Parts: sequence; C-alpha cells; structure tokens
Amino acid sequence: MVELIVGKKGKGKTKVLLDKVNGAVKEANGSIVYLDKSTKHMYELNNKVRLIDVSGFPIKNADEFVGFICGILSQDHDLEQIYLDSFLKVAKLEGKDVTSTLEQLESIGTQFNVTFIISMSLDKEELPEVFHEKVIVAL
Repeated sequence: MVELIVGKKGKGKTKVLLDKVNGAVKEANGSIVYLDKSTKHMYELNNKVRLIDVSGFPIKNADEFVGFICGILSQDHDLEQIYLDSFLKVAKLEGKDVTSTLEQLESIGTQFNVTFIISMSLDKEELPEVFHEKVIVAL
C-alpha cells in the first residue's frame, strides 16, 4: 500500500510525516523504517524507528532506489511501514515521472504487506491522476 503526503517545498510535509511515524510506533507490532536524505531529523524520531540516511548509499536512479528498498525488506521480515521523506530526491526522481516507481512500490507493498508513507514536493494537481486517491495529506 502507498500513502502520499504532497505539497510544495516548505509547506510542512516533514512535520506531518514525523508526527505520523511517531504516532504509528505506539500501535505497530512490527518494525518501522524512516528513509531521509540526511540524519537531520534523527532526534525528532522515536528511538524505535530505524532511520536510514539514503545519501550515504550510491543510488544513481529510481530503479536502484527500488532495489535498495527491496534490500531493506529482505533484511527485516517484521517490517510494517516504510516512511519516505524527500521522496523525489532520495529516489532520484526530481523532474521525472513518478508513475512507474510508485506502481512498483505499490506492488512491493502488497507482496510483502508493507505500507509506504511518502512525502513528495509536488502539488496534488502535478501528481498523475491515478495516484490522487492515495493522497492522505495535501498541503
């Protein structure tokens, strides 16, 4: 499953994502991972959430990013939720079409019973229409 938090840069998506992940920890039975472009928000995350700084890995394109996600999933069979902040940047999709990557994540989520909660710097109107129903917060 994929859930989207959308809005232009500086609208407060990260705060919404951090509040959501910290709230989810209380109800989660499995593990939660938070992927970001830096460790800047490390102290705002509950210590039960695993923070991964994607910038430390040699990811060149969206396909490699999906492979990276699969690697994370293969190492933790109790993974319930993956939070992705700055999605366009960490997935190398800035200025590119997000359709294929979001479809792949949707498929992976279904296969491995994992929910992806994604923040991206796009307005809802800029998102392909097929994903409008996946938007949980539009800022």
